Amino acid sequence: MAERLERESNASAYITQAVRDRMRLDALDAELAHQGIPITEQGVAEARARRAAVEADWSPERRSALRERARQHALDTAAATTEQPAA
Repeated sequence: MAERLERESNASAYITQAVRDRMRLDALDAELAHQGIPITEQGVAEARARRAAVEADWSPERRSALRERARQHALDTAAATTEQPAA
């Protein structure tokens, strides 16, 4: 973890974003539970296994393209979050 923070140009912003992301996930888990859809470790493990089985059939090109798309989405989301004025 310390090595990762050392690579960041703004470690406090990185940590702040990580906390915000965790809070969003916690809020999503709470909302899903409220709607009757609890998130369990077993369910997460099963979903990851199903995903791995599907991804095993992907070509390297498809895997690379999807990783790049996810990376770009994460960058766009982070940029949009940091551009919003503080409340």
